[in-house]
Amino acid sequence: MGIISKDIGIDLGTSNIRIHMKGKGVVLSEPTVVAINKITGEVLAVGNQAKEMLGRTPENIVALRPLKSGVIADFGATKRLIQALISRVIQKSLFSKPRIVISIPSDITDVEERAVEGVAYATGAKDVYLMESVMAAAIGAGIQVEEPEGAMIIDIGGGTSEMAVLSLGGIVVSHAIRIAGEKFDKDIVEYIKQKCNVIIGETEAEEVKKQIGAATSAMTEDKVNIKGRNLSNGLPETVTITTEDVRLAILDSLNEIMKMIKLTLEQTPPELASDLMTKGIVLSGSGSQIKNLDRFISNETGMPVYLAENPSECVIRGVGMSLDNIEVLKKAIKTKKD
Repeated sequence: MGIISKDIGIDLGTSNIRIHMKGKGVVLSEPTVVAINKITGEVLAVGNQAKEMLGRTPENIVALRPLKSGVIADFGATKRLIQALISRVIQKSLFSKPRIVISIPSDITDVEERAVEGVAYATGAKDVYLMESVMAAAIGAGIQVEEPEGAMIIDIGGGTSEMAVLSLGGIVVSHAIRIAGEKFDKDIVEYIKQKCNVIIGETEAEEVKKQIGAATSAMTEDKVNIKGRNLSNGLPETVTITTEDVRLAILDSLNEIMKMIKLTLEQTPPELASDLMTKGIVLSGSGSQIKNLDRFISNETGMPVYLAENPSECVIRGVGMSLDNIEVLKKAIKTKKD
């Protein structure tokens, strides 16, 4: 690896990308957005600066999210995004080529898998390891995955929700559904459109979700005023949205995730299921921070549910821990499909 190692871990999320550098921890966390000049192909902005341009660019500039539902939708844009962000945290002249570990959804296809590897090698990696996000999340959440006991993690990210039962360092049962935080945002946009005849942006919907979103009804309701455009007259309009509005907006999506959680539990061996009743389920991911989501899942499953510490950083913590322990990395990397 040369005189100085710059091994890095990447949580390549649909909504946010996080980079962990060995020996330094998380050195970058920014939105997975890139702004490109359509005429010249020049990258104008990435991360936070690019996100501010969403929906606000002239014709010659496009601000986009190059990942959809946890997988690469635009190879070129993803490559340039990762290159730009890596260059922020690494001075090439001081280091050798890095070993890169990237988290990926558990239901990724071979084609999607090769696209992720291709992007990583295109950024100058020496070696590339792919690590299933749900395993990384479990490690980052502090679950002792090596133990001969059942443990369950539900990781709700931006584009994908994954759930898995783990034992003896491996995944026993897992499922994924491409419904997560960004789908919640779209649900809120559509609900307000139908109820109020007003269209708002997904960025505004995300803020509503974060401020007053809840998975169960509450005794007292929070309210927020949000600006949008009236679809009848085209004029700006402010509408008041309540916690109950958000709950109703995202309920169908939550129920779809719940179906997958129950399917995972149904397929869990009885010996491990008894462990889960005692130890409970751990929630991680940025999409898991909706108020009372742990209560919602607990009510549906009859099992204790706990929100991990700093849930949005569980995956990148797990990826980073794998860099510090090569044996963990070797066991956790994704097994190639035949």
